[in-house]
Amino acid sequence: MEAVELRSERLVLSAPTAADVDAITRYCQDPLFEQYLTTPWPYGRADAVAFVDAVARRWAEGSEFTLGIRLDDDDPLIGMIGWRARGDVGFWMGAEHRGRGYMVEALASMVEWVFVEHAPDRITWETLPGNLASARVSRAAGFRYTGIAPVLVPARDGSRPDSWHGELLRDEDRDPKPGWPL
Repeated sequence: MEAVELRSERLVLSAPTAADVDAITRYCQDPLFEQYLTTPWPYGRADAVAFVDAVARRWAEGSEFTLGIRLDDDDPLIGMIGWRARGDVGFWMGAEHRGRGYMVEALASMVEWVFVEHAPDRITWETLPGNLASARVSRAAGFRYTGIAPVLVPARDGSRPDSWHGELLRDEDRDPKPGWPL
């Protein structure tokens, strides 16, 4: 499958390209990435090149569908969002673009596309405890908090620490649900 382009009121979601490598490298220097994400650390330009190459390959394989987030067609990348065919979403936003609701909008676009094009019964989400920004985004997009359990995506060291989990069912409303650890 070739990468798609999704549009929302304020955003364009499109495949990352070689032109995005420097922005990806810069954003992935954020200390929060070391604390909460499974991206390599320290993160170098070669990691970003490998990531962009892997995105194209995974689209073709149908195993993972990652899109860059932009404010307009020709604008620079401001974040990243993806859905793995095994069922889970992941996302990050560049620090200077946080707090404007962009990620909630991108997540809403991504989950609608996934439910229409791939028809899973549910989409899952996870993060390490304390990642309140990720939890707030997922809650705002209508995910239900399902509790604490080991991560599905191993940490950099291969461990599977306990994490916060959530899910969104295909036919469920997209209103925020109670019960989140916020």
